[in-house]
Amino acid sequence: MALVKIVTDSTADIPTDLVRELDIEVVPLKVHFGNETYADGVDIGSATFYQMLGQAGELPTTSQPSPVDFVETYKKIKANSKEPVHIISLHISSALSGTVQSALLAQSMLEEQIDITVIDSKKASYAIGVIVVELAKAIKQGKTKEECVQLANYLIKNTKIYFLVDTLLYLQKGGRIGKASALFGSLLNIKPILSLDDHGEVYAVDKVRGNKKALVRIIDLLKEFSGGSPVHLGISHAVDSEGANEALQQLHQHFTISSEVLTEIGPVIGAHVGPKAMAFIMIKA
Repeated sequence: MALVKIVTDSTADIPTDLVRELDIEVVPLKVHFGNETYADGVDIGSATFYQMLGQAGELPTTSQPSPVDFVETYKKIKANSKEPVHIISLHISSALSGTVQSALLAQSMLEEQIDITVIDSKKASYAIGVIVVELAKAIKQGKTKEECVQLANYLIKNTKIYFLVDTLLYLQKGGRIGKASALFGSLLNIKPILSLDDHGEVYAVDKVRGNKKALVRIIDLLKEFSGGSPVHLGISHAVDSEGANEALQQLHQHFTISSEVLTEIGPVIGAHVGPKAMAFIMIKA
């Protein structure tokens, strides 16, 4: 029987213990501070990144893995497998990064050697991670490649993410949101509740004043989404573990949670959302 292997990228923000436990292969994106380049989660972790971000004279930039990075990863997986291998490679929204394109180029270079399915998650941060984790669990249960691809497509359509940022500066500088929206938010202390649309692009769902009201609104939106069903829940945060834990306790009062993950927003996503950002991710269990 062929082995199914899941590959993702560092923007999935999956906790290290889950990566090891579920045998997930993670390809890092890169963060650039001036002339210095760091592999996300390899050369630089969240704590160091946010410390550097607070001291940086100019905002960092990010870049996707090269096709060669993916070729090397795919070849390594094949070399380490004693059985035929099917690779499912699921990555950050192609509307936000060129990572999917790099993976597709690597796939085309290896199409006669390795069976690779590249999937655009149309998501970011742990909204990718929760899908990858569920796929990895399915692989451990013996699901076939076809079953896993079908599950991935289902989860992509049925995963909801809402997120808050402390400032829209980082999204605006990175070209992920309009300049006028950034000015509006910073002047009036309006907290936009952001999400990703069906194409994986950032859009504003609603605007409220202050984080407390924003969380209440997000809970209402997630209630509409869950319809009272049990859910898998993820919260990813940028150096705000206290706020994330408080939010998690509130969510426990409103939902039947089958599984939960509290994780940090890593350097690459952090470069675009900034400190104190927080994302709420939900899948119906």
